[in-house]
Amino acid sequence: MKHQIKGRKLGRNTPHRKAMLRNMVTSLLDHERIETTDTRAKELRGVAERMITLGKRGTLHARRMALAMIQKESVVSKLFSDLAQRYRDREGGYTRIIKLGSRLGDNSPLSIIELVKEPLKAKGKPARKRRRKAKTKEEAAATPAKPRKKAAKEKAAPKESISSEEQDKETSEADSEEKGEKTHPEKEDSEK
Repeated sequence: MKHQIKGRKLGRNTPHRKAMLRNMVTSLLDHERIETTDTRAKELRGVAERMITLGKRGTLHARRMALAMIQKESVVSKLFSDLAQRYRDREGGYTRIIKLGSRLGDNSPLSIIELVKEPLKAKGKPARKRRRKAKTKEEAAATPAKPRKKAAKEKAAPKESISSEEQDKETSEADSEEKGEKTHPEKEDSEK
């Protein structure tokens, strides 16, 4: 297992790999967009972001460190003047990798790596859904209230409006039938 071994070898020995990354970072910072394979773009991303961070520092030491990696002095001056100003408010994420598909010859995955040009959007909390504004007493009185849904019992067995006395009689009749008592319908009619 590859524990604590970071980076990709890219099929090259160390000096060849370092030279290739130096060439690529110089081209990327000069043209601001290059097309390469996915793995090379992913390796180049870290190097390019380190160079832009050096440009943002703006010290003599940072300039000398950038000159050790970037091969053209004109690109270093562009890095410390233009690119440092463009990314002064951004804390990382200076590059973008866009997948293109596969190369025709060897079917290797290609991508474009480019410098981000959009200004940094302000970070904030995501917008929440707004709740309904509470109605004032005047507005509530002006608008008619919506009818509420009927209870499930009323939907299942709709009954005619019955007075409380009649409900009491029905419940007493049901209780007496359960006990086995007989009710006399003639007496009930006379009471009504």
